Order: sequence, then C-alpha cells, then structure tokens
Amino acid sequence: MESTEESKITVRSFRPDDLPACRRLYVEGLLGGKLAENDSGLDIEDIESAYMKMPGNHFWVGEIAPVSDGKAGEVVGMIGVQHHETGVGEIRRLRVRSDMRRRGIGTRLVEAALKFCHDQGYLKITLDTFVEREPAVKLFEKFRFRHSTTRFVSGKELMYFYLDLYSQEQRQPQG
Repeated sequence: MESTEESKITVRSFRPDDLPACRRLYVEGLLGGKLAENDSGLDIEDIESAYMKMPGNHFWVGEIAPVSDGKAGEVVGMIGVQHHETGVGEIRRLRVRSDMRRRGIGTRLVEAALKFCHDQGYLKITLDTFVEREPAVKLFEKFRFRHSTTRFVSGKELMYFYLDLYSQEQRQPQG
C-alpha cells in the first residue's frame, strides 16, 4: 500500500506534553495577532482542565508521523468539544498549522469531533468563526453546518453555525 501524507496524520486525544504545541497553534491562529473581544484564551492555558476532566468535553490533536522512528510525532492541528447546554456540543479551537493546511488534517479533526458528539448523544453541534477564516467556513459547509447568524465583534464578522445530529443525512460530509 502506498503511503500518503494524509495517512501519516494521526488524530489522537490530547496529552499534557502537547500543551506547548497547542499554545503555538492558538497564537498563530489569532486574527491580527490579538485576542478577540469574545475570547479569553483561558481554555488553552489549561486544556487538561477545560477539556479532558469534564464529562462531555474532549480535545484532540492532529499529529504528523516522525521522519525517523523512535521520535514523537509533531502536533500540527487541534480541535476541542465543550458541553455547556443539554444535548449540545460546541466545537472550539480548530487550528491547523499554516504550512500544513489543505492536506485533510482539518477534515480528520472535525470528523473526530463529530463522532465524539454523536457518541455523547448530542442533538446539535454549534461553533463560531470569523468570516476572514474562509477555509474554515468552507470546511464547516462541507460537513453541512448551517449558518445561523452573524454579529460584529471588534469590527469583524463572527459567524455562528450549527449542525443538527438527529438527522442522519447531516452526519456525512459532502463529497
């Protein structure tokens, strides 16, 4: 079987030693290099507490296989799910390192989050993203997330999306 770059990507649960890489991904993804008005970033300071210790929450990383055996892989993407409302999961912190985009990593991360939400019995998944993140918007649309509303935060358009999981057809990405 031919080895492709995509097959070298592993999506796995967050481990504490992933924290520095996740912090770098988070900072790299800040629009204009600063926090948005609606974001504190506190969950990224303590991913373990914010995502891994609470039932219904989880955090994953996308890791590229090492070039040589015996070394740990390199974290190149991340995504989290938080549960704040009955029957609803919120996708948060989707990031893929800028030089690793358009290789299927974001798709694999979203698939992991959607499977988790389905397994948790969530009926709905929500997320938000800034309109400037066009590749992310296209990715969410591929999974049939629907745009619900837009509001302005610090002069930028923040788009809110949702996906109803109770409809089986909604769970498969569009080809």
